[in-house]
Amino acid sequence: MRPPPRLRPRSWRFRATAVFAAVAAAVALATFPTLPASAAIACQVTYAKQWDNGSGFGANISIQNLGDAVSPWRLTYTWPGNQTVQQGWNGTWSQSGSNVTVVAPSWAQSLGTGANVGVGFNGQYSGTNTNPSTFSLNGTVCNGPNPSPSPSPSPSPQALLVTPTTVSVPEGGTATYSVRLQAQPSSNVTVTSTAGSGDTSLTVSSGSSLTFTSSNWATAQTVTLAAAQDSDSTNGSRTIAVASSGLTSVSVTANEVDDDPGTTQSLIVSPTALQVPEGNTAIFGVRLAIAPSSNVTVTTTASSSGDADLTATAGTSLTFTPSNYATAQNVTLSAAQDSDSTNGSRTFTVASSGLSSVAVTATEADDENTSNAYITEFQTQYNKLKSSASGYLSPEGIPYHSVETLLVEAPDHGHETTSEAFSYLIWLEAQYGRVTRNWAPFNASWSLMEQYIIPSTAGQPGGQTAYNPADPADYAPEFNQPNQYPSPLSTSVVAGQDPLANELQSTYGNRTMYAMHWLIDVDDVYGFGTGRGSSLSECGDNTKRVTYINTYQRGPQESVFETIPHPSCETQRYGQSGGGFQPLFIQGTAAPQWRYTNAPDADARAVQAAYWALIWATEQGNQSQISSTLTKAGKLGDYLRYAMYDKYFKNPGCASPTCTAGSGKSSSAYLLNWYFAWGGAMDGTWAWRIGSSHNHGGYQNPLAAWVLSSAGPSALRPQSPTAATDWGTSLTRQVQFYKWLQSAEGGIAGGATNSWDGAYASRPSNLPQFFGQTYDVDPVYHDPPSNQWFGFQAWGMQRLAELYYVTGNTMAKSVLDKWVPWAVANTTLGSGATFAIPNEMDWSGAPSASFSSTSGTPADNPGLHVSIRNTGTDVGVAASLARTLIWYAAKENGSTLGNSAKATAKGLIDRLLLSKTSKGIAIPEPRADYQRFDDVYNASTGQGVYIPSGFSGVMPNGDTIVPGKSFLGIRSFYLQDPEWSKVQAYLDGGAVPTFTYHRFWAQADIAMALADYGTLFPAG
Repeated sequence: MRPPPRLRPRSWRFRATAVFAAVAAAVALATFPTLPASAAIACQVTYAKQWDNGSGFGANISIQNLGDAVSPWRLTYTWPGNQTVQQGWNGTWSQSGSNVTVVAPSWAQSLGTGANVGVGFNGQYSGTNTNPSTFSLNGTVCNGPNPSPSPSPSPSPQALLVTPTTVSVPEGGTATYSVRLQAQPSSNVTVTSTAGSGDTSLTVSSGSSLTFTSSNWATAQTVTLAAAQDSDSTNGSRTIAVASSGLTSVSVTANEVDDDPGTTQSLIVSPTALQVPEGNTAIFGVRLAIAPSSNVTVTTTASSSGDADLTATAGTSLTFTPSNYATAQNVTLSAAQDSDSTNGSRTFTVASSGLSSVAVTATEADDENTSNAYITEFQTQYNKLKSSASGYLSPEGIPYHSVETLLVEAPDHGHETTSEAFSYLIWLEAQYGRVTRNWAPFNASWSLMEQYIIPSTAGQPGGQTAYNPADPADYAPEFNQPNQYPSPLSTSVVAGQDPLANELQSTYGNRTMYAMHWLIDVDDVYGFGTGRGSSLSECGDNTKRVTYINTYQRGPQESVFETIPHPSCETQRYGQSGGGFQPLFIQGTAAPQWRYTNAPDADARAVQAAYWALIWATEQGNQSQISSTLTKAGKLGDYLRYAMYDKYFKNPGCASPTCTAGSGKSSSAYLLNWYFAWGGAMDGTWAWRIGSSHNHGGYQNPLAAWVLSSAGPSALRPQSPTAATDWGTSLTRQVQFYKWLQSAEGGIAGGATNSWDGAYASRPSNLPQFFGQTYDVDPVYHDPPSNQWFGFQAWGMQRLAELYYVTGNTMAKSVLDKWVPWAVANTTLGSGATFAIPNEMDWSGAPSASFSSTSGTPADNPGLHVSIRNTGTDVGVAASLARTLIWYAAKENGSTLGNSAKATAKGLIDRLLLSKTSKGIAIPEPRADYQRFDDVYNASTGQGVYIPSGFSGVMPNGDTIVPGKSFLGIRSFYLQDPEWSKVQAYLDGGAVPTFTYHRFWAQADIAMALADYGTLFPAG
């Protein structure tokens, strides 16, 4: 039995997952009443297949209404073969026989004249996969503005698909549009973008010539437009012709957004339309366009008509000076409580002597209605996340880590994804069911997770039948620096017993693990899937896309910029000839093998989401719709118990590799550790499993522990005989862990480890222990330190706040009563959209004493301190913080601290809503760390990619893996990224580049903050 290299997910900001398994995603199919086609309808439909692997496929459908407006819209078509829809989005899908119906979603019922809507799906088939030829909108066949009697059954004609066709380009900056083909070409197609007449300061800066092949035709490529700085204040425009020989060209209108101040003074008001929750307030911002020569007074006055419940209660008279003219000042509008259920409106006039006034329309969000402004905003944000135009989802429906591709943090590319993103998708769909009573997307999201990120039986060759729980893995020590690797294997160090394997096999009938892997390359950017097909299958996968990969392997100092990516299914096709990638990490003879790593907080988050789905569906009388998914969630929690165990099943307190090995459940810390992993030989002759010795405060999820314990709902209870008891112990242990780690100020410190220096080394005598785990200020990773990111604070405390809300746990309350005022005091709510929350923290001291009482409460820590190093505007962390405060406030029910928490949460949410983009809510962020893109290994600093002397390998794209290579050197594909020029300019000595990112987890958390607030505080 030989284990593969140590697999350990870790991240500065995020963790993540995904896997491709040959399991079709299930979707709940419903029936709908016939809708009348009373309008004069004309329409045009474009059907574009996105992927096809011979049995599964995905497609996008664009519907353009060329006739009268329709509401609700309904699309129908018939499959020519045996195709079936397995999962659909941006509409409610159903299928009866070969007939498919897509009905408008509740948040987008209307389709106006000239409007477009895009829907998409993943499906299955056998035999041939011919495109449907006839589509109908509300019963009328779509043949364009002048429909012919019979539509052509021929395949979709070739065309250029360009989006958007109107682009705003900031002066001195850039903007993009995307291009792809409508159908697969028989030979390469060149598409050019040429600037025409108009403002010559607008130019095509990259992507002016694009090549599409028979394999990449459906993948959008980016064209970048630039607007040069000029001295005028005119917003010029220019037409860009997108063309290809023999195809109809498409015109893109580029509009410059000038940054030069005009010569005429004016009032700048944003937004000019807003909703005000009944019994509460909303704000808009006011500033001047240019500096005034003297003070200017601006007033806001309510019109004499309209809903008198809407009034201006603050900021009705603002003074702007030559120094503060550009800083927005807020006007506060209030909506008084009333007894009606009407959403009244009123106009407010913003005026100043000698200037054109600006009208602001305020609409009351009545709390007698079933929804409110925040629920409406949730639906808007949800719609953006699910829209194919936004780019959050892959053709398979997988949530990318981010819309943008040039992004390096825990994943080293934006179009990888993580188990984290999948867990957020499941949570988002639970919230969608909460609001709409539609639970099909929730069930579909779990099926999607099973299909792509929980390794299938075929993805675990041999099924772990050779696994011996009495000898779970051979020992390989961890080292503090990457240059100390590869690590030697030792068979003399005795691992403890795995107490779970036999119980799980007895419960579920096999040795196959049911857990998410943490990282997948969705678009196969690295190319490890290259060559797969009818003649090549690896770990049950014969498709090129959606490939399991891993990165971190070499100790706590290994930054993402020092990693070497490698496939989870190691067939030795890449890397070093005859050895693959294993010689980088583990000494000895390399063997073809597979290996997966779980990030426990993601699986726990999926269980947490399933709990709320159960609660909300039960309240609606819809529990039966999700019962099978709840059973799967309980199973996920059953296997999640591996996160409780030491890496090599050593007992707590182990301070030498030769310490006593664990037996029974003695090696369980009953906390959620940083990872667990499993794998085996390709031929099934050996297999292994390991836990992790490191426990981080930010990974704990006591709500999930309660859910899976005997105190939780039976619908989610794991089936193994001892599972509920284990989770009951874990619940108490996790809350105690938070208390033990809480600083004097209120923040939660790093964590604890059972393996000092990753090698069961002798422990510092001056550090306290938690049930035999020694305090570790920054467990798991040090570059950057794992204790500095405030996001772990918000994530962990949000789960604790939900536990407090559900159970009233007194120790959870005591931790929150100290953490909440600390977080609120370090949160700033500024004018307009401005806010600041903690970003990075520094720590000193340690917990006051060791603790090992199974029922007691850890003492306070007067000598453990945290300070805020800097603040930031991370929109995802802001949403997580708001959600923590929302759940705490809802339980406190009007206490002074609860009201403060509620007000801070509302203030954050309201300001986030002022930073909307077409894709979500985002704020530009500088990335000074991108200076490390071209760092080669430096022995004196330890930074750069360390590659052992004598190792010589190759990446799938031909990049060589040899000493002296940088992060970029083995990822040369980044040179073709549309935003690479910004990084290159920085590396050449220019300014720190700024990027606006749309991370899926962050945008989902924003949506859920809106739903939480709107539901728990319907009156605002």
